Amino acid sequence: MGSRLPPAALSLKQFLQRQKVLGVYRSMLRTIRQVPGEADRKYLRDWAREEFKRNKNATNQDAIRMMITQATNHLEELQKSLSLARS
Repeated sequence: MGSRLPPAALSLKQFLQRQKVLGVYRSMLRTIRQVPGEADRKYLRDWAREEFKRNKNATNQDAIRMMITQATNHLEELQKSLSLARS
């Protein structure tokens, strides 16, 4: 009797890492929606999509961790800039 998992099933670590990436991506898109100015929003949305698309086939766990950290830093920077712009 073989495994009931499909051959391309993710390991638990990969699954959790994927959820983290998707969470950062969603947070980034939500934050970008708060940016005033349609042109700026479009630029940032396109930039975020391209960055995530460009790295979607990465498999090295350390590289993925580094990219998550970079994306989180970019997200925090954007959130700080937005809060400063509001005050």
